[in-house]
Amino acid sequence: MLDQLFSMQDKVCVITGGARGLGFAIAQSFFAAGARKIYITARTANVCQAAAEKLSVHGECIALPGDISDMDEIQRLVKTLKEHEESIDVLVNNAGVGWLSKLGEFPEKGWDKVMDLNVKAPFFLTQALLPLLKQGATASNSASVINIGSIAGILGRTDTFSYAPSKAAIHQMTRNLAAVMAKDKIRVNAIAPGRFHTKMTEYASENKAQYEAEIAAIPLHRWGIDRDIMGVALMLASQAGAYVTGQIIPVDGGMTLV
Repeated sequence: MLDQLFSMQDKVCVITGGARGLGFAIAQSFFAAGARKIYITARTANVCQAAAEKLSVHGECIALPGDISDMDEIQRLVKTLKEHEESIDVLVNNAGVGWLSKLGEFPEKGWDKVMDLNVKAPFFLTQALLPLLKQGATASNSASVINIGSIAGILGRTDTFSYAPSKAAIHQMTRNLAAVMAKDKIRVNAIAPGRFHTKMTEYASENKAQYEAEIAAIPLHRWGIDRDIMGVALMLASQAGAYVTGQIIPVDGGMTLV
């Protein structure tokens, strides 16, 4: 029964930012559960291709390099998918970026770069892929969109002036899309990670004092690791999450409790 609940058998998935970090880990979990094919995106072509080759040890993984903060790149990606697939089962909007700067020095380009990739891209990619998501979705086998938010979009005590608002926007977008897309048998949920070891968080993990202070403040007294995100994503993408939509699920070791 558990195998059936969490099965990804024969599913076709798209994961943005799938070349490393949380996106790569989610791809691994989908393949482990039987996914038939996974498309991953990344801005750098050789990085995207190398990641696809690594993942192809587990199943068929296809690299779709490109900057999805650009509308033309989104259309090119969707055109390629439509040439190869009649439908897709899962879309994970994981690609994201941050920008660190003091309040009085925060540049417009830092705001726009973050908003374009973290908010604009997930909306317009989901919009463009709606026909493929609808095509194979049924009442008993719904399609799934998983947005990667952040507890930065929940907590007030943060100085990530563009990143935190972008993730709050993703959380609200998730609720909006879930309400509208339910009639098409498409579930939309968001995962809000806390601290994980990724390229984006190296600035904090490499600062010994900051890292130790954060570990002390997190109720579970550690940062997240790959398997912490893999199980939640798998649940939302499979039959185990068939009655879950419009939810924002923190995966943060209890940080939002503090």
